[in-house]
Amino acid sequence: MTADDIKQCIADHLACEHLVVDGDGHHWYALIVSPAFEGKRAIQRHQLVYGTVREHMDSEALHALSMKTFTPAEWVQAQQQNN
Repeated sequence: MTADDIKQCIADHLACEHLVVDGDGHHWYALIVSPAFEGKRAIQRHQLVYGTVREHMDSEALHALSMKTFTPAEWVQAQQQNN
């Protein structure tokens, strides 16, 4: 799988306002901003994302995916803190 493949899987199943996927072909990192994360704890957010790529993880095409998840409001706040 490529970063674009993973990005497409996530975007096909989860409304994202911002989505970045990067990695080395074995270990992947995703930054995801979605209104679907509103009111959800981190584990619930990760479960939502893993649900979008599960078939690829089950087939071992995708070995490891770490992620940071934000609601749109959290993302705005994080951006303001970084400036």
